[in-house]
Amino acid sequence: MHTIDDILRASAAWVWFPRGSEQEKTELQLVRHPARFGGGVKASHVDSTRDAAAVLDHAIDRTRAWGETELTFWTNAADSPDLEDELRRRGARHVDTVAVLARPLHGPPIDVPDDVTAEVVRTTEQFRELDRINVAVWDRQGALSEQGLRDELDENAQALASGTGGRVLARLDGVAVSTGGCTVADGFVRLWGAATLAESRGRGAYRAVLAERLRLGAEMGATTALVKGRIATSAPILARAGFEPLGDERGYVLTV
Repeated sequence: MHTIDDILRASAAWVWFPRGSEQEKTELQLVRHPARFGGGVKASHVDSTRDAAAVLDHAIDRTRAWGETELTFWTNAADSPDLEDELRRRGARHVDTVAVLARPLHGPPIDVPDDVTAEVVRTTEQFRELDRINVAVWDRQGALSEQGLRDELDENAQALASGTGGRVLARLDGVAVSTGGCTVADGFVRLWGAATLAESRGRGAYRAVLAERLRLGAEMGATTALVKGRIATSAPILARAGFEPLGDERGYVLTV
């Protein structure tokens, strides 16, 4: 069983590197996102002996050197120093808050309506369906190219074969309406990228995707589920599904 400290350390270590991104890890983690995900630089995980102003100056300089104009920083309780006050002082906009939540995989079952089905993604057509959902839900995400589709399919197949993760689709009346991914690392199944078409929300599709990812994570040897859920959308559903909130992370955007 993972302790709360284990969970918080796992949350702090969780970074997404999209295919085609660039990254630098010095005093903080910087990831330049590709144009398909809206571009810009994402910053997190501060570990420096310098003061907040100096660390933020470095992040801004690197963002400019990459030719980007938008720096997004996500706070974490483990940051040293904390950049939040310095970001606010420089006019950064608070754009989102996520709750860090976790639950053991042997916890209570997720209540899924009988008319919703869920499946593990394995085929090209399933990837086309999940891509249509993602493009509709994530405002700044572009559609996959044919090569990108093949690359994602290969990566997914490798993850399934190695027991390190996968993607899931949920259907209503046979139509794919919700999707999400998961990654297994150090006994945790990290749940990410959940998206449900707006017209299909409130009917249990998200819960079906959640339940299938928990099942897949347990099958791959994980014992604890870890997720960062938006306060205004998924966090309340996750709490009702047995997830315990363990803190918040806040997103700030600074135009540089």
